Amino acid sequence: MSISKNPAFNLKAVLQETNIAADTLRAWERRYGLPLPQRTAGRHRLYSQYDIETIKWLQARQTEGLSISRAVDLWNEKIASKVDPLAGFAPSTLSSLQTTPAIYTSPETNLDSLRAQWIQACLDFNEANAEQILNQAFSIYPVEAVCMEVLQKGLSEIGGLWYENRASVQQEHFASGLAMRRLDSLLSGSPAPTRNQTVLVGCPSNEWHTFTPLHLALLLRRRGLNVIHLGANIPVEQFEETVTAIRANLVILVAQTLTTAATLQLTAQTLSGLKVPIGYGGRIFNMHPDMAGYFPGYHLGDSLPASLNTIETLLKNKARLNPLKTVSQEFVTAQQAFIAQRIHIEGTIKEMISFAAYAEGFDTGIHFLGDNIAAALQLGSMEYVTSEMEWVKILMQSRQRPASELTELIKNYSQAVDKHINGRGAPIKDWLKAQLIIVQRENQNEQT
Repeated sequence: MSISKNPAFNLKAVLQETNIAADTLRAWERRYGLPLPQRTAGRHRLYSQYDIETIKWLQARQTEGLSISRAVDLWNEKIASKVDPLAGFAPSTLSSLQTTPAIYTSPETNLDSLRAQWIQACLDFNEANAEQILNQAFSIYPVEAVCMEVLQKGLSEIGGLWYENRASVQQEHFASGLAMRRLDSLLSGSPAPTRNQTVLVGCPSNEWHTFTPLHLALLLRRRGLNVIHLGANIPVEQFEETVTAIRANLVILVAQTLTTAATLQLTAQTLSGLKVPIGYGGRIFNMHPDMAGYFPGYHLGDSLPASLNTIETLLKNKARLNPLKTVSQEFVTAQQAFIAQRIHIEGTIKEMISFAAYAEGFDTGIHFLGDNIAAALQLGSMEYVTSEMEWVKILMQSRQRPASELTELIKNYSQAVDKHINGRGAPIKDWLKAQLIIVQRENQNEQT
């Protein structure tokens, strides 16, 4: 059955039926000529059923991951081939126009506003609303702008809310899942590479935060590069095998935490033997710029735009590699002793604690702290652990443990290090002593 092209519906009816925002619809009409409504004598828009199905067809392509401009191109390609894009596309009815409210009707369409609305939809676990907001954003702004201003900054803000205990881990994971799914769709829907260079992007072992490398892979693909995105937790052997198999022109490694920076270092050291340029970056390098000197490769920069510029330079073979720093022998000795005795150190701490019925989260905190101490010793500075200690504090607060327990943990940790590695643990002991002073001062401030 053919779809009617008789103009019969006003703008309000179309907005209700399609759940599209008025600003978005006007932008489509102005920029792409889709749909193309007729006008009354008073210059009011009148839409046909065919116009409504056109809007829904474009929305369906967006849900599949296409940008609005690519969806319009696909529509025009079908028209040019004398194929009706709506052939086989089931028409809807307008029977629910008066009873079904629009999912998204806010007139505010700047990127800051769209980001705030997307964040709220994620916090409300409202997937339909969140997806519609993204559809609107992509219909108005370039893909690069939406990915940065709405998705990346939005996830960062939600992460900040979690850090302040104002959002749950479920809300953060929900938002991350929606964002990752959208990036995956955009990447799979990107045009074929137009440049003959191959870039391999991935995370080292135990790094599970993949939004940033996936975002970077999308931006590089949109620049015409052949990008192979490996994703999370890639063992060094698999990296080495893939680099050789695809003859990569550049390898990009991303780490967000101190512990995965340590595994990234080991991966980069292995891959450096393949004579392929290595770029690396992530949150932890932005927090500690001096850390970059210990890695065989090129730090990409503290932002995605900076990273893209560095990548282009690397692909032109115009980058200069700085000499590597070396970790002091004191730290090498301390790390070897700590790793060898860690199981005994942590066992002693658990025996020493006075609050015997400690929560499971406390056990997690001990393990987390041990991972970060080992990584910091490998990377040459115990100060790298200081910022990670905030996570331990938040963990204990979320479990409603008293501040005195953190003080006791630090004291017991220091005694356990003394017991099992004695003089070889000086860097750990010095750092624990400084942390004890900080925590005691914080406790005093809270009491006053």
